[in-house]
Amino acid sequence: MVKSYRGVQEEKPVVIETQRISVKDYMSTHLITFHPDQSIMEVVQELLTHRISGAPVVNSMGELVGVISEGDCLKEVVKGKYHNLPSMCGKVKDHMATNVVRIHPEMNVFEAARMFLEMKIRRFPVLDDHGRLIGQISQKDVMRAVQNLKTENWH
Repeated sequence: MVKSYRGVQEEKPVVIETQRISVKDYMSTHLITFHPDQSIMEVVQELLTHRISGAPVVNSMGELVGVISEGDCLKEVVKGKYHNLPSMCGKVKDHMATNVVRIHPEMNVFEAARMFLEMKIRRFPVLDDHGRLIGQISQKDVMRAVQNLKTENWH
C-alpha cells in the first residue's frame, strides 16, 4: 500500500466558464421606425435608403403597434397595378402586420434562433418589462452572436 506524503487532498470543484448570450447583447437599438399614418411610398423610400427589409411601427406614444416589411409594401404595388393607378398612397396601418411576435431582451440567442427557424420570421422586436420597444433582433444578429462565441460552454 502506498501512502501519499501530502495527506488527504480536497478536490477543487471544476469551474466551467460559461458565456452569457442574451438577445440584448446583440440586438440593434438604433432603429428606423414608422408611424401607422405614414404613406407606403415613404416606407419604400426609407427601406431602400437604409437597405433594410422592414421595421417596427410605433404609435405617437412610442408603443409597438405592428411591423411593416417589403412584402407588405408590395401589396400596395399590386393594388395600384390592379386599379391602374401608379401612385402608392396607401397607409402603413392598412398593410402592416399587427399580430407581432415580441421577445424579451434576456432571452437566450439560441432560443431566438429556434424561433426564427420555426416561425420563418426575419426579425423580432425586443420589448422591455414595461412593453416599450428597445430594439430588434434579426437573423444576421444571431449569426453575429454565434460567430463571436468561444467553441465551448454555451448557455
